[in-house]
Amino acid sequence: MKALVIGATGATGKDLVQQLLNDRDFEEVNVFVRKPLNLQNDKLKVHVVNFEKPEEWKSFVKGDVAFSCLGTTLKDAGSKEAQKKVDFDYQYEFAKAAKENDVDDYVLVSAYGANPKSKIFYSKMKGELEEAVKQLHFNKITIFKPGMLERKDSERTGEVLGSRIIKFANKIGLFESQKPLPTEVLAKAMVNSSKIKSNGYSSIKLGNIFGFAEKSND
Repeated sequence: MKALVIGATGATGKDLVQQLLNDRDFEEVNVFVRKPLNLQNDKLKVHVVNFEKPEEWKSFVKGDVAFSCLGTTLKDAGSKEAQKKVDFDYQYEFAKAAKENDVDDYVLVSAYGANPKSKIFYSKMKGELEEAVKQLHFNKITIFKPGMLERKDSERTGEVLGSRIIKFANKIGLFESQKPLPTEVLAKAMVNSSKIKSNGYSSIKLGNIFGFAEKSND
C-alpha cells in the first residue's frame, strides 16, 4: 500500500511514520511537512510544502490511505485563529485533496469530547473538523478520539503532571477508562485500522484504541 501522512513531525506522527516504514504491507510512505525530516529510508518520500498554498501540493496527495495526525497547542500557535489554521484548515485541505485524488481510506486523529456544538473552543474545532471530513464521503473513514496522550520526552508540564495523576488513580482502580495513551499505541491502532477491509465511518474512543492496537491483521 501507499501511505500519505500529515503531521509527521509530531509525537504521534513520528511513531506512525516509523511503524509504516517498518511494515511490509506499505511499500511507500509519503509525508507532507513544512521542513525537511531528519530521516532517510528507501520507502520514504518527503514533500516539503507550504500548507497555505494547497494548489501547489494537492496533486501529490495520491495513495491508498491518508493519515492525519497534525495538531498544535494554543500556547504554541499563539492565538485561537492560528491554532484553527493548523488544526482545521490545513487538515481539511489535505483531506479534500485526498478525496479529489480518489484516496479511499482516511484515518483522522481527533480528540475525546470533540463536538461541533461544544462551548469549548478546542472541542468545538475538533468536532467541526470531524464533520467536515465526514462530508467528503470517503469510502472508509476511521476517526480516533484519544484522551490524554503520553508522549516520549514530553516538555508539556501540564500533560506530564496530568499523566502521572491519572496513572496513580489507575493503580487504585480509578479512571481506568481514561488511562494515558502512549503515542506509539495510537500509531499502531491507526496502522491496524488501515488494514481492516470495510466501508463507512468508524469512531474509536479511549479504551477501545488499546484493543485496536492489539488487533492482528495477518
